Amino acid sequence: MENDTSIPSGYVPHYLLLGDPFASKLSKEADIVAAFYILIIGILSATGNGYVIYTTAKRKTKLKPPEFMTLNLAVFDFGISVTGKPFFIVSSFAHRWLFGWQGCRYYGWAGFFFGCGSLITMTIVSLDRYLKICHLRYGTWFKRRQAFLALVFTWIYAAFWATMPVVGWGNYAPEPFGTSCTLDWWLAQASVSGQSFVMCMLFFCLILPTGIIVFSYVMIIFKVAMLICAGFLIAWIPYAVVSVVSAFGDPDSVPIPVSVVPTLLAKSSAMYNPIIYQVIDCKKNCASWSKKKHYKTSRFYSISATLKKRPANEVPIEI
Repeated sequence: MENDTSIPSGYVPHYLLLGDPFASKLSKEADIVAAFYILIIGILSATGNGYVIYTTAKRKTKLKPPEFMTLNLAVFDFGISVTGKPFFIVSSFAHRWLFGWQGCRYYGWAGFFFGCGSLITMTIVSLDRYLKICHLRYGTWFKRRQAFLALVFTWIYAAFWATMPVVGWGNYAPEPFGTSCTLDWWLAQASVSGQSFVMCMLFFCLILPTGIIVFSYVMIIFKVAMLICAGFLIAWIPYAVVSVVSAFGDPDSVPIPVSVVPTLLAKSSAMYNPIIYQVIDCKKNCASWSKKKHYKTSRFYSISATLKKRPANEVPIEI
């Protein structure tokens, strides 16, 4: 372990308690199932998000400000698929983590950076929709410049929190089942610095964004589909619960086979984000088109009815 300057000398990391930290603690069959699951998720995620990026890039000069955030979400989710999932798949098939401590740190950083960026982007999208629907004046000032600033903020925010464990505040470590790496949540049991690290990560990278997302969609629940909020909660809440239990409870309180399930759910979020957001955008466009068509049709019928009601002796006036 090369990056643990704040850990007291008497502390034994959880991943050293069971021997080789990179050896899989699952059965070979379970590893193969997990590998195939993430392989399918990765292919669908890369395809879906790649399609969103391609179609959006083709019309980049016509993009509206909110569409920049949808594109940003697709970029982060695509990054999760191509930078992290291959490491997990290969290691699961090999029944152990194959890339050492440096690979573990890179995998942990990439996963947290793209995951945090995806979450913050969804937070901004939900806040944007809430303000536009519940505070109509907002839509008049959110232009491309504001959208660009939101993009810059998202990337800086994600990079800052993902890099903190690399520079000494916290750490990236193997997960209990051995074939993946994540934030070392167990540092909360090692020192005050570890507790501050875990609590800040939980608040600024999970609780705060989740609170904003839930609040935003609850406020507009009768106008916007609840799929986004539900999908996010299904993907990340189990992982958050297991992380909190691991950080502040007994290290063995979460069985190793159980700990892999929240990880798989969290990794699947990148697959359905492009589906959910594209479906909602499609519904909005279809609704807008239907309203325009209805308006034109109603206007035509109104004009026709007016003409029919004219007296026979009335002479139309040419303008």
